Amino acid sequence: MAFRSPFTIPRQLLVGTTSLGGRSAISSRLRCNQRGLATVVPPVTQDATGSKGPTAMVFMNMGGPSTTNEVEDFLSRLFADGDLIPLGRLQSYIGPLIARRRTSKIQKQYADIGGGSPIRKWSEYQCAEMCKLLDKISPETAPHKPYVAFRYAAPLTETMYEQLFADGFGNGKGGRAVAFTQYPQYSCSTTGSSLNELWKWRNRLEGKRANGGSEPAGAIQWSVIDRWPSHSGLVEAFAQNIEAQLKTYPEEKRDQVVLLFSAHSLPMSVVNRGDPYPAEVAATVHAVMQRLKFKNPYRLCWQSQVGPSAWLGAQTSDTVQEYVKRGQTDLVLVPIAFTSDHIETLYELDQEVIHEANNPGVKRAESLNGNPVFIQALADIARDHLQKGELCSRQMTLRCQGCTSERCLGQKKFFAGQEHASMVV
Repeated sequence: MAFRSPFTIPRQLLVGTTSLGGRSAISSRLRCNQRGLATVVPPVTQDATGSKGPTAMVFMNMGGPSTTNEVEDFLSRLFADGDLIPLGRLQSYIGPLIARRRTSKIQKQYADIGGGSPIRKWSEYQCAEMCKLLDKISPETAPHKPYVAFRYAAPLTETMYEQLFADGFGNGKGGRAVAFTQYPQYSCSTTGSSLNELWKWRNRLEGKRANGGSEPAGAIQWSVIDRWPSHSGLVEAFAQNIEAQLKTYPEEKRDQVVLLFSAHSLPMSVVNRGDPYPAEVAATVHAVMQRLKFKNPYRLCWQSQVGPSAWLGAQTSDTVQEYVKRGQTDLVLVPIAFTSDHIETLYELDQEVIHEANNPGVKRAESLNGNPVFIQALADIARDHLQKGELCSRQMTLRCQGCTSERCLGQKKFFAGQEHASMVV
């Protein structure tokens, strides 16, 4: 597929990669300023009146270049991340080299979906709308201040952390912040990498490294929403979008349409290490099909394989081609591991998979984007987390069975807190 080829790199350099995200054109519901960014929310400071507030709500995601000029920097950071793409001891040299070689082709792909990734606009919109709801349904932790922390594009994690300081969190003032992953299904290469980055900057800016070795007083108190693969609101939002697309088929054929749930693949080396992502994606699919009463046949397939190593399959592109060849031409693609449109839906699925199928029966369900059911789900998840007072899920205290990363161990112990750090194994 054309999407994958720009990331193809020499066999001797590539060990494995994981997901690359973007976002789609923004709906008219997104309020933008003249520079094209989401409306700025006034800062929240520590003189707020909530008994447990204010609360910083930090959406974590991979990010994407907002313009084609930002593509090389984005790719350089992406290929420098050993959690995402392990290239060994020469990673700091090989990563930028690969990024430079791939930039022009990736720039063309972003140009084809509107000139850049709208992930920042969607993330800022979703987080801001969620915080408005949280102020109403969780007044004791209000006001809730929206932040976005991207792993490879602006606003980077360190930029977000400096903004927290500017808004009166941390730096001796304390305050609470919730790191809310926007990957519903946990993977060490996505949520894990973002948490590693957050932990790194916390230590640099207000942790032991910042003050000479002791835990600082008045540091930000972090908790983590690290996964939510089968939350009822997420499931309902997916199901409604699928039902809307099924209604475009003649009624007599509707129940025979095959649903193809598509998620970003993982290298088998990561899967075999024990990464929970495949199981959690499958849990989302099963929950959605339960909601739909299993009226349609369905399959889970995987997209965006890169390079020569073995990856989790079957691939989405191959699956569509094979079904069309067999005469099953009524197919609905469902991007099940993404919370909004991005380059993998707008380019890979829409402009490659569906285009190459060359059949009007092959369609895609709308992404979650600004779906009010989805945004309500985000607020409900956050409210439940705040009310429970848990620092993270029990699942997060377990490393992958084959994990040998000391960084992963340290990060998990930090976010688990003193009470549960001993559970991290």
